[in-house]
Amino acid sequence: MKLLNFTIIKLTFCLVIGILIGYFTSIGLTAFVFISIALSVILGIGLFLTNLQYKQSIWFGIIAYLATITLGGLTIKVHEQSSWKNHYTKHTTIGNENVSLISFRIREVLKSGNYYDKYVIDILKINNTKVSGKSLLNIEKDTLFNKLNVDDILIAKTQFKDLISPLNPHQFNYKSYLKKKHIYHQLFIENTELLKVESNANTIFGLASQLREKINTKLKHYNFKNDELAIINALLLGQRQDVSKDIYDSYTKAGAIHILAVSGLHVGIILLLLNFVFKPIESIKHGKVYKTIILVLILWSFAIIAGLSASVVRAVSMFTIVAIAMNLNRPTNVFNTLAISMFFLLLFKPTFIFDVGFQLSYLAVFAIVIIQPMLYSLWHPKTKFFKFLWGIFTVTLAAQFGIIPISLFYFHQFPGLFFVSNLVIIPFLGTILGFGIIVIGLALLNILPEFLASTYGSIIGLMNTFVGWISNQESFLFKNISFNIEHVLISYLLLILIINFIKQKTYRSVIYLLIAILFSQGYFIYDSYKSNSKTFVIFHKSRYSIIGFKNKNQLNLHHNLNDSVLKYDKVITNYKVGEHITKIKQDSIQSVYLLKTNKILVIDSIGVYNVKTFTPDIILLRNSPKINLKRLIDSLHPKLIISDGSNYKSYQERWAKTCKAKKIPFYQTSKKGAFVYRF
Repeated sequence: MKLLNFTIIKLTFCLVIGILIGYFTSIGLTAFVFISIALSVILGIGLFLTNLQYKQSIWFGIIAYLATITLGGLTIKVHEQSSWKNHYTKHTTIGNENVSLISFRIREVLKSGNYYDKYVIDILKINNTKVSGKSLLNIEKDTLFNKLNVDDILIAKTQFKDLISPLNPHQFNYKSYLKKKHIYHQLFIENTELLKVESNANTIFGLASQLREKINTKLKHYNFKNDELAIINALLLGQRQDVSKDIYDSYTKAGAIHILAVSGLHVGIILLLLNFVFKPIESIKHGKVYKTIILVLILWSFAIIAGLSASVVRAVSMFTIVAIAMNLNRPTNVFNTLAISMFFLLLFKPTFIFDVGFQLSYLAVFAIVIIQPMLYSLWHPKTKFFKFLWGIFTVTLAAQFGIIPISLFYFHQFPGLFFVSNLVIIPFLGTILGFGIIVIGLALLNILPEFLASTYGSIIGLMNTFVGWISNQESFLFKNISFNIEHVLISYLLLILIINFIKQKTYRSVIYLLIAILFSQGYFIYDSYKSNSKTFVIFHKSRYSIIGFKNKNQLNLHHNLNDSVLKYDKVITNYKVGEHITKIKQDSIQSVYLLKTNKILVIDSIGVYNVKTFTPDIILLRNSPKINLKRLIDSLHPKLIISDGSNYKSYQERWAKTCKAKKIPFYQTSKKGAFVYRF
């Protein structure tokens, strides 16, 4: 185990580095193939010539690590579906007006938006050519039509459209998120344009979906409330599509959102329950082997039913190794288990490294293993009850130490009462999961007693109520925290060196920690200096105009938003968090703005632009002014014309053609995003 103790962790780290290099650089697949072959040949020759003594040298280690890095790059390139010969992008032109006859299969049902039902689809054919690849499907909501099911095969005459890039600074990049899932385009279709194809073929995803649908149909007979049924689906079936926004927000604010995502916590509890249930099998000959096979099969069946999401696959992979080691009397090390599961998962699904749940899960488990024993040793309760509570508290606290930096980076908030919700819920989670499995099993057999269903529904409802109460303690929820990737790296560096110092109080550990502290202070000074720059921004907001002046940590905001829209507006909130804004001043939109030597003239719906005292360099059109743009250009000679989101689409199309004819740059925020000018 000494070899695994160190080597597998280092190799996994190298694999991650290789995946990142392969994803973020333009190095091609061919280059990675040749480098991999060359390094493999060098390793083989070295081992052969030195009669395995080469394995003990430093050069063997260096080449082995380089080979693993190359393997990471090779893996991500091989899984890059857009480069496959039969990918649909090789057989159609994206973005043109020509439509194609597209045949596709529903792969996954997503949470519906305000106007569209959303699905992930597998592209099967374009016209008569067999192709591969995934796409996003948006179907306009219509109460007259039923939603589509997994494995439904449909045909539509339509065209692929590009995914929309973020239009404002620090906005969530949904396009990049989908790209990491090998989804590069989307389709917009109405129900009346779809032709369903009869097919008896079922994929593993379709069979799992049918089973989930059957379970839900059975459970609906027992009058579970919508929120209760949604939580049951999330806890036991890994499906969160039906969880309402209010319930989801409550669990997020309470620091208990991990409970709604099937992860290592759930799978670990299920494994313990199954291990107990099947323990009698050990009494027969080769009983432990049979028991292990049964446990692994059930775990992977559960993963399939839960939709094979990143968190489920990761958790089941890790606990498969644990189950094998536990039942075959093989000593296991948590670090090795984590590293092995991560290594093989990333070999088959390298883009998992970008999955937020994947990152949070591994960081939480690593933190629990490393930090929890240190915290637990700080106090030694005398009673079993307090030992139990202290154990849960230290586990929860250790996990938070591991995930706080990356949570702040992704979500920009910190639930101060996370330990309260976890102290109450986690001790009973095993009971809730076990009870839920029994309820689902009895419901499928049509022998579920009404009182048992009502009791379980009441427990779920009580949990929702408690989480809702915790989330309403707004004073303990710290929101809109500015935290970038540099802060994340510095935080983890300091955390690692602090733990190293506590465990090894040596001169070297003190020096490393002090150097890290000085480095972090230097970065914060640089970051503070960098934020002193001035920025002028014309944001994109449909039907509204928003103009911002950023000066150091203050934002002067000129807009025509009403108070209700402004309060919940993500455009301003995202910019405030991303740019470390601490103070906002509001004003109405002015007619003229001065940016150093550049003058901006704002023309609104009134259409007045008869200026004689100065010549504008830039013209901002807002609220669809009825003007003759050709005449305006001839009279004012601007260098640039900007159109924000408050203008009609037809007006903007006409202005774009006029500017093209007059050879004047036209900046349309609905296509190019916010206009940002730094000075």
